[in-house]
Amino acid sequence: MKRCSPTWTPAPRSNAARPGRIVRLAVIFLLAGIAGCGPRPEEPAKGGGAQDQPLPGAPRYGGELVLGTTSDPKSFNPILAKETSTTAITGLIFEGLTRTDGVTTRVEPHLAESWEHTPDGRVWTFHLRHDVVWSDGAPFTADDVVFTFRQLIFNPDIPSSARDIFRVGDRDIEVEMSDTHTVVFRLEAPFAPFTRALAQEILPRHKLEEVVARGDFNHHWGVDARPGDVVGTGPFTLENYHAGERVDLVRNPNYWKKDGEGRNLPYLDRIRYLIMTNLDVELLKFQEGELDYYGMRGSDYAILKPQEKAGKFTVMNTGPAFGTNFLVFNQNTGVHPATGRPYLEPHKLAWFRDARFRRAVAHAIDRPSIIQIVMNGLGFEQDAAMSPSAGFFYHPGVVRHDYNPDASKALLAEMGLADRDGDGVREDMEGRPLEFSLNTNSGNTERIRIAEIVRKDLEVIGCRVFFTPLEFNHLVTKLNVSFDWEAVILGLTGGIEPHFGANVWFSWGQLHLWFPQQEKPSTEWEARIDELYTSAAQELDEGMRKLLYDEWQRIVSEELPLIYTVLPPNLFAIRNKFGNLKPTAYGGAFHNIEEIYLLDTRDQ
Repeated sequence: MKRCSPTWTPAPRSNAARPGRIVRLAVIFLLAGIAGCGPRPEEPAKGGGAQDQPLPGAPRYGGELVLGTTSDPKSFNPILAKETSTTAITGLIFEGLTRTDGVTTRVEPHLAESWEHTPDGRVWTFHLRHDVVWSDGAPFTADDVVFTFRQLIFNPDIPSSARDIFRVGDRDIEVEMSDTHTVVFRLEAPFAPFTRALAQEILPRHKLEEVVARGDFNHHWGVDARPGDVVGTGPFTLENYHAGERVDLVRNPNYWKKDGEGRNLPYLDRIRYLIMTNLDVELLKFQEGELDYYGMRGSDYAILKPQEKAGKFTVMNTGPAFGTNFLVFNQNTGVHPATGRPYLEPHKLAWFRDARFRRAVAHAIDRPSIIQIVMNGLGFEQDAAMSPSAGFFYHPGVVRHDYNPDASKALLAEMGLADRDGDGVREDMEGRPLEFSLNTNSGNTERIRIAEIVRKDLEVIGCRVFFTPLEFNHLVTKLNVSFDWEAVILGLTGGIEPHFGANVWFSWGQLHLWFPQQEKPSTEWEARIDELYTSAAQELDEGMRKLLYDEWQRIVSEELPLIYTVLPPNLFAIRNKFGNLKPTAYGGAFHNIEEIYLLDTRDQ
């Protein structure tokens, strides 16, 4: 499941096998062998697999990991979350039946220790671990799994993006308990990414059943929740939250995982998130030693690389990344339920829903200049709905929209938009100026700089743009709830499995950003994508799935509901005081957070 994110940096535990989110910290990397624009600085150290590190020193208990973030969490409820400002926290508290290994990307048992399925792939039986308890000591059983799916994910009154991921055919998946530690799933049709999708977080029935019964779940576990009420099976639990200051997570003493010597994990006592106003402040705090990790922008490389030795940290590049960055226009044809007024002025809606307009904007964006000016030459142009690093399912044959202002002007003229009064701004046939508002999240200084370049690029072709940065969670609310926006620059998380973008690409999806939750597809191309996503999810032949997803990516590159911009390298700096670090492109720096420990100072 994709999620929205306000900056480039990865969260401590990868959610790549879960539905997508709007990216607060988008996991984005520079592809090896794909050149950026202009000369490139010295290459940073590459992150490796499990064999390349750990750092020296025997694992020991204690200590904390201090991270930075540019946005408060929106809640502590993973079922409702559509943004990484929340899931960066909840990913440390909750777990799924399976997990995707951060090094190999293989699906592995997690809360389920094994499973089997019928030959037709429609009945799956999962056997749960017997040594798992919730963080409050209550037993973890099949009841919790059945409750999570029946009462939360498939509850039509709960706006969960996970429902978009698990929608197979026309019916919900049937989930039943065979015994206290056995769960049976019955699917209407085969579902190719089913085991990978079961990284979906499981929530506690004993804490939430009454909440759901009285209709309060959609407001439960908000940022005002009592820490002891947020109960999970993960390695950490919520200790406290101070708005605008920090989130503290403390070691879960009841965590089920053990190390090779039979000792309880995790090793660290605490993870602390310090909440910053923007990335410039986060950089300063890292330089001053207040943060242990910093997700770098390309422009930070020349600053931090020379400071490695004195600062006792290492700058790393984990290689090709996952994620997308884009400009999106509101195409919602609906009306506000309270006022009856349309979300958009009709003439603007007509522009935004015209593919010629979106293509004109795509040709107007000077991506090479963005890479040079904003990213210090470390980056590459993005054209497809998947990052090239996704590997097998990435389609290189999409339609490119290279920088070409003349092509932009011709497309706008074809729409009847011309500068009729000589003021440099085009008008339509009724004399209304071609103008609109543009937003991005205020904590991301790099994204703000990109938006300023885009604004100036659009002025060249006769568009007047009013740019205003907004606080990230406020921006997400506009996108997902109030729908009162015109254009936004943002990013989405990514991964190796296209189906985990179903909440974005199905026309009924919760995160179908340009026009979410449609009762029926509003265009023929959206209807075709619905068909492709349904067919690809049920197709077990990987070669056929590849062809279906190729067509999806080609349609997206032609229709441009999301106008892709640039991808930066995934650079990060981390203090040289942690052992068992195994950074990878897929898993990020902390995919094995429960195994990471603080080194003895004598080892440094």
